[in-house]
Amino acid sequence: MPTDNQKRDESLFIDGAWVEAISGARLDVLNPADGTLAGTVADAGVEEAQRALEAAHRAQPQWARVPPRARSEILLRCFEGLRAQAEDLARLITIENGKSLRDARAEVTYAAEFFRWFAEEAVRIGGEMSPSPSGNNRILVQHQPIGVALLITPWNFPAAMATRKLAPALAAGCSAVLKPARETPLTALAIVRIMQAAGVPAGTVNVLTSSRTSAVVGAMMADSRLRKLSFTGSTQVGRTLLAQAAPQVLKCSMELGGNAPFIVFEDADLPAAVEGAMIAKMRNGGQACTAANRFLVHESVEARFSQMLVKRMGQLRLGNGLEEDTDCGPLINARAAGEVAELVDDAVARGARIALGGQRPEGCFYAPTVLRVVPPDARILDNEIFGPVAPIMTFRTEEEAITLANATEYGLVSYLYSSDLARGLRVSAQLEAGMVALNRGLVSDPAAPFGGMKQSGLGREGASCGLHEYLEMKYIATQWS
Repeated sequence: MPTDNQKRDESLFIDGAWVEAISGARLDVLNPADGTLAGTVADAGVEEAQRALEAAHRAQPQWARVPPRARSEILLRCFEGLRAQAEDLARLITIENGKSLRDARAEVTYAAEFFRWFAEEAVRIGGEMSPSPSGNNRILVQHQPIGVALLITPWNFPAAMATRKLAPALAAGCSAVLKPARETPLTALAIVRIMQAAGVPAGTVNVLTSSRTSAVVGAMMADSRLRKLSFTGSTQVGRTLLAQAAPQVLKCSMELGGNAPFIVFEDADLPAAVEGAMIAKMRNGGQACTAANRFLVHESVEARFSQMLVKRMGQLRLGNGLEEDTDCGPLINARAAGEVAELVDDAVARGARIALGGQRPEGCFYAPTVLRVVPPDARILDNEIFGPVAPIMTFRTEEEAITLANATEYGLVSYLYSSDLARGLRVSAQLEAGMVALNRGLVSDPAAPFGGMKQSGLGREGASCGLHEYLEMKYIATQWS
């Protein structure tokens, strides 16, 4: 793998070969920390999309016939390959994404675990057999690969979001076309090189990088050979893709936006809550769908919690993610930094008080920020911040906390701190979220079902149910004497 200061020039990966776009067009990949050119990738069009889909369709039946144990062993080699190249991958993530090396290293570890988890799940695709109630026949149920899958991943976790989709697809016996975000394609291509070396057959995984996402994705989704769509990204784009999926009745998995509440009750262990808040808010500089977006703190402890949070966030060093002492890197681009600044400015104009930060340095950076006394009409409470900003509101009663937490169209994750386990479980049951972190600042785990309610998505990734997103259930009625 090239060193940090070497530019990477990558091609498309179609049918086991590295190929250029017919147009010859290329995309620049920039390091958001300093705007330097990290590399270039081929800019695919509709023709390349059709070639990739054809390759996946041709490889599908062959891969589906590979025994589960053999698929498992290939995925284990993918896991070992990622672990062997962990440091190089982490540095590559930081170069094209901007996140701190600490965060990038954690992401590579997380990404590798999806290969190991689904390698173990691949050999556990079961079935069922039972007599019908009438006794006239037997009910035989099998689980079979759904077919060719289109996997669309975002820029904020370029390694983990790729493996979280590729691993279960391959474990189930599906071939795939991966479309990484145009901002961070280099990591996905590096991972596919590892997969190729691990023995993934030609055509089973194909990678398209493109600036013409709508045309490229639209062409594949209109093709009857595609049977599955898995998308991670904004709710707005997810709605559009669901509409496009309707004519072909594609099976869809959607991991969409979030607006996570972080609830701190009066009996919470405040030091633990602050440390959990640092993880829930500041992982990847707040650029995560699971990021704590609204801090709901009981009025009796808000002053102490805010003071402690300001102290911890004030200790963070803002800088280039490649520097070992950097805690918070840049946002993905200058536009993102501008959008965060607009949300903060709006909150302040409506009466919020800046307890820390509130500045936008040059380039793609935004300073870690804490806002207090945030009014309920502030836009920052209704929009994904996707930046290092913690807006704090207060509540008086448990019922009010639940009402405030659920007052959003999103339902991905909620965070909750209380020393009363009964209260914690009682409130968790009432929170409208697909995941709840009870006295924890992190929910992500390959062995857990990741996904949301309401407009935060459809389906689950990870766990055993993540594998079943790529399987069809077939019922066979039979009888014998």
